[in-house]
Amino acid sequence: MSNTQKSESIIANKAYSFALEIIALYKQLISEKKEFVLSKQILRSGTSIGANVNEALSAQSKRDFVHKLSISLKEARETN
Repeated sequence: MSNTQKSESIIANKAYSFALEIIALYKQLISEKKEFVLSKQILRSGTSIGANVNEALSAQSKRDFVHKLSISLKEARETN
C-alpha cells in the first residue's frame, strides 16, 4: 500500500485520534490523580493499537494483515 492509501485508511485515522485521546488521558491521570501504574499501561496498550494497524497496512500477506489487526483488537480490549 502506498503512503496515500495509508493516510486515507479510516481505521488508521481513528486509531491515531484515539491515541491522541489516550495521551491526553494519561497526562490527566498522572497530573491530577497521581495515578502512575494503570495510566502507564493504558498509555502502552492504547497507543499500540495504531502501531499495529499501521503494521497491518504494510502486511506482506492477507494472513499477516489479519494477524496484525487481531493484535490491535487485543490491545483495544486491554485498553477498555
